[in-house]
Amino acid sequence: MTEIDFVRIRHGLSAPYRLWKSSLTLRVVLSAVLGSSLVLMVAGFFLLYQVTGGIVDNAEEAASVDANEAMTEIEQQMRAVGYDYVNPDALWNIVASAIHRGASSGRYQVQMRAGSATYATGGFDTSVIPDSIRQAVVANQQAVSSVPTVVRLKNGSTAPGLVVASTLSGGGLDRFVVYFVFSFEQEARTLRVVQTAVGLSGMVVLVGIGLVSYVVARQTLTPLRMARRAAERLAAGELTQLMSVKGTDDLAQLSVAMNHMANQLQQRIRQLEQLSAVQQRFVSDVSHELRTPLATVRMAADLLYTSRDQLPEVERRSVELLNKEVHRFQALLADLLEISRFDAGAAVAHLEDENINDLVVAEIDYLGELAASSGTQLLLHPDPDATARVDPRRVSRLIRNLLSNAIEHGESKPIDVFVAHDADVVGFAVRDHGIGFTLDQGKQLFNRFWRADPARARHIGGTGLGLSISQEDVRLHQGWIHAWGRPGQGAQFRVVLPRREDVVVTYSPIPLIPVDAAGGEEEPS
Repeated sequence: MTEIDFVRIRHGLSAPYRLWKSSLTLRVVLSAVLGSSLVLMVAGFFLLYQVTGGIVDNAEEAASVDANEAMTEIEQQMRAVGYDYVNPDALWNIVASAIHRGASSGRYQVQMRAGSATYATGGFDTSVIPDSIRQAVVANQQAVSSVPTVVRLKNGSTAPGLVVASTLSGGGLDRFVVYFVFSFEQEARTLRVVQTAVGLSGMVVLVGIGLVSYVVARQTLTPLRMARRAAERLAAGELTQLMSVKGTDDLAQLSVAMNHMANQLQQRIRQLEQLSAVQQRFVSDVSHELRTPLATVRMAADLLYTSRDQLPEVERRSVELLNKEVHRFQALLADLLEISRFDAGAAVAHLEDENINDLVVAEIDYLGELAASSGTQLLLHPDPDATARVDPRRVSRLIRNLLSNAIEHGESKPIDVFVAHDADVVGFAVRDHGIGFTLDQGKQLFNRFWRADPARARHIGGTGLGLSISQEDVRLHQGWIHAWGRPGQGAQFRVVLPRREDVVVTYSPIPLIPVDAAGGEEEPS
């Protein structure tokens, strides 16, 4: 058996289990039917045992009575004739006459053995007399013995029966033995009828229990399914489709509770939407209102900065610090405006055919002075043919944010930048060998204003919104952005973008875990 065959067999065997796990109605009905089957089987076996025992006991008792009556009649006739005049032929005539005058004539066959002579009724089958009863008669001539046997009927079939043996002596005969063979064919037919009736009744009862269980399960589970669908609609944001309320039972109260929850959620969502709109409008308004005074302050700061060499040491240091913070404030204001556009859903990507490798090279050149000032070497692993339809402004900002973040946390170690593409997607990754991050920190990387170590001083002076904006830019392109990191081993940020608008990103040409990583699992981003 091949591995494929094994997989198919395992899949086929697991299908009933999946069906069992996925259908509550099936579990309820099957549990009721299986439990009822067990109860009916026990009750049926007990009933058949009692009926069979009663029928067999009555048949054996009747057979013994018939045999005793026949033997009594034989003794009476022998007494009337006189024991001294009885010979085997005359004795058989007496036996046959007694049998035919018996109350149960025709219910049994008879064999008589007197000395060396053997007599039997018509069609008697001597094989039905077991050796055990013959031996019992020889051992105890006074007792009446009986043993079960199998009787062959005239049509060739067999039926259960009973052999009753008894001995008589007198006259010129030492002793003679009479075997009565009773057929329980009628009792066997009765038992078969009873068994069939019990079996059919059990099947009818099981079918009825299954139908009743299904109806009860439907009545119970249908409202639950409605509640589940209502919960799914609530999760999808459809808060206006309420459940119908019928009756006053517990399930109706569940519908009332679900409808009340939907109304409350709708009110809360409206409140949150209003608060969110107010917050977004506030951020946007404040950002716009600050642009004019900030431009004035920036012009004054630039003027002072250009004349800083003519100022005393303390004033010159203050002017340099003022210029740096004004620039940072201006960048923060620009990022806040961009975030507000994302929140308002007003951000739009203007797609153009661009070479991603050229954009990466341009940003490396732009940040070359910053990297040199921190002693960091930027190493590009290019792919000259990595073209795609992207928004060049947003992708350039995305590359710039990732490179700045790597320089900030790379601890002056070399930074590798990878670019790769295939038929449908293009990707680039920024790999640093700095402080890295933990699993818990990796879950918060793209949160706004989040810092892995708040006590750690910034050397570049970012706004804390770079990764959040990068994530939104990637989403705007319908792409991926993932992060891997290990404390002390550095980090790698990977971006995958579709090369055309009709492509759905499902894979990456660049692995997330770096080749030089000392064994690690992927960090969730």
